[in-house]
Amino acid sequence: MARPYSKRRVRELPQVDCFRPAGVPVHELQEVELTLDEYEAIRLADSEGRYQAHAAASMEVSRQTFGRIIRSAHRKVAETLTQGKALRVHGGSITISKEEPK
Repeated sequence: MARPYSKRRVRELPQVDCFRPAGVPVHELQEVELTLDEYEAIRLADSEGRYQAHAAASMEVSRQTFGRIIRSAHRKVAETLTQGKALRVHGGSITISKEEPK
């Protein structure tokens, strides 16, 4: 039996949830979904410059799980940039908490 999927801690929802190339009609775009935990991983590691262990603790996941999340997020962002696709941020198993875990 598979291990239950635990909720990942996210500080807040993004202010903007969709990014797309300018000048391309919406009906012609393919969409890539970035989950909220992937968004949070990018925010912590790339925007705030945290080490994976510290970022993992903030999300209340293991360092290995954080590594899988950030790799998936980077792949999706690269796909949207290199192939001219839209990026939609939503979904995922999360809990929202502005406080840092103890």
